Amino acid sequence: MPEPNAENISDFVTSSFHSVWALELLLHLRRNAERTWTQSELVAALRASDAVISKAALELNVAGLVIVAADGSPSYMPASAQLDDLTLAVADLYDKSPGAVRRLIVRSAADNIQAFADSFRLRKD
Repeated sequence: MPEPNAENISDFVTSSFHSVWALELLLHLRRNAERTWTQSELVAALRASDAVISKAALELNVAGLVIVAADGSPSYMPASAQLDDLTLAVADLYDKSPGAVRRLIVRSAADNIQAFADSFRLRKD
């Protein structure tokens, strides 16, 4: 399997993370994959709200990066080795250049909002 390149990493970030909270949650779960975290423990560890953790866990589950137990507790469990490699690459990039990764996430979110707004624009044909 080829090593992730800058384009793969950028595509992975923009398609997998709808907020920096989701990235922070994923990296926290990956660093601590040997244990199970309750919702309240994650809220305390990340200094986030229940809603933020729940939404991020759902998004990461849909992206194939975590599994969510019946009680709502997420665990790091990528659906493929490629997703694990991309997660490691993003973690390395985030350690070296957190601002660049945050900008990718924020720009992607802004692009999605603009595309949504544009879908309601009346067009003259």
